[in-house]
Parts: sequence; C-alpha cells; structure tokens
Amino acid sequence: MKIEWLTWSNPVAVWWGFLTIVSAANIALFLSLRMRLRARALVQCGIIRIELLTFLCAAYVFGCAFRSVLPRADVQRICLFDTWLSSILVGRSVATLAEVCFIIQWSIVLRILADSTRSDMTRRAANAIVPLILVAECCSWYAVLTTNYLFNAIENSLWAVAFFLVAAALTRLAFEFRGVVRFAITTALAGTIGYLVFLLTIDVPMYFDRWQVDLAAGKEPLDALAGLYDVATNWVVSHDINEWKDEIAWMSLYFTGAVWSSLVLCGFAFFADALPQYRRHKALHRGSSIGAVAT
Repeated sequence: MKIEWLTWSNPVAVWWGFLTIVSAANIALFLSLRMRLRARALVQCGIIRIELLTFLCAAYVFGCAFRSVLPRADVQRICLFDTWLSSILVGRSVATLAEVCFIIQWSIVLRILADSTRSDMTRRAANAIVPLILVAECCSWYAVLTTNYLFNAIENSLWAVAFFLVAAALTRLAFEFRGVVRFAITTALAGTIGYLVFLLTIDVPMYFDRWQVDLAAGKEPLDALAGLYDVATNWVVSHDINEWKDEIAWMSLYFTGAVWSSLVLCGFAFFADALPQYRRHKALHRGSSIGAVAT
C-alpha cells in the first residue's frame, strides 16, 4: 500500500488524518457512554430499556468510523486506499445500515417525548421519518448504481423533509419542558435548522448541478444491473484535492456533527425516566419509558 501521499503538503492527507482522529475520539466517547448507561441500567434493573438506543448508536458511530478511515465518493467511484473494503458496494452497505439506525434513534426519542407530552404532532413526525429515510436510501442506491446525481438530489431532499418534521416536533416540544431538557431540545433544534440550511443551500444544489453538467455532456446513466457489478469491482484510488474538494465539506460535517448528535440521542436515556420532573405543567400521566417503546 503506497503511503507517499500521506504528507502535510497534501490537503487530502491532512483531511484524512482529521477524520481518523475524530473517529477514534467518537468511539472512545461511545464506549464511555455505554459503560455509564450499563451501570445505570443495572442499578435500576432496566437494562433492556436502554440497550436499543445503545445498539443503534453503536451501529452509527462504528459505521461512520469505518467510512472515515476508508472514505470513498460513491458515484465518482474514488477512494483513498486500494482495498476491497473501499469498494462502493461495501461502503454504501455500511452507510445504509448506519443511516437507518440513526433515523430510528430519532424516531424512538421523539416517540418517548410524544408519550410524555401526549403530543400527536410529535408522534406523527416520529412515525413518518423512518419511512421517508427508507425511500431516501433507495434513491441513494439507485444514484450509486446508475451514477445519476438526480437521485442523490432527491435523496437529500427527503432527508430535508424528514428533518423539517423533526424541527417542527422539537419546536412543539420546547414549550413543554424546562431546565436541562428544554436546553437540550432547543440545542437540538438549532442543530437541526443548521442541517436543513446546509442541505437546501449546499448539498442538494451541488448534486442537482452535477446532474445538469452530466446532462449537458450527454453522459448516459448506467443500467442498474451493470451498476451493481460496477460498484463491486470498480474503485479508483485518488489523492487529488481537486477530486475530493466537493466531498470534504459534507463528509467532515457528517462524521463530526451527525455522530455527536447520535451520541446525544443515546445519552437521552439518562433523562427518560425523569421527563415528568422537567415538564412545565404537571402531566396527567407519568411519561412512559424507553422500555415502552422497545417492547
């Protein structure tokens, strides 16, 4: 494996080093969080209640770490290391599993908050976001197989719709709580709004522009079956900043902020049983726990 490109003079090498360090830190944070959650669960005899969120977080944290160490750009078929683990088929499969786990985390937490506040709007949002992202993942796979960027634009538009629903639910919930829970909800709302702005002003337009360029150049999309063979066998090693520069921004945000939000969602288990204490108005019924969702 050639490592001559791993120099401070190569921006791609510096970026890869940043991703690797952040991924190691994220794994350490997850392991620390997991130990604290297991100790808490054992004391409260409720280990099953938090294991689901912990498992989903693990899938996302380790999936993103894998993609950070072996980054690749799916449609362009480029990667940093010449190994079958860098194949688009492997990378896209890991990404799909991780992203589905991530959105299920959001759905679980929103449902717990909906049960605590008896908010039908929040419950509807929690129920809608997983199907939306499953459709988005199908669009992502079709884009990767056919090299048609239009479906990347559709994919990320669906992520925008899903997180618009999350933002609407968080806005509704912010008025229901006080103290640390309200602070956590408003912080999550700010992060969600920032993510929406990024999607709508940078990410979706980027893929739409790429599709337009391919159309103008007369590029023909691949057949889906031919694309399946292509993603399993075709990867091109590139350390050229010109080929990676458009990927660096979204990947850097994805493998930092998105992973941190997954860790925060996992840590929500610390407050689930205490939600009624942070309600602005006394609830008629005590809020349900993670166990009610997991069962």
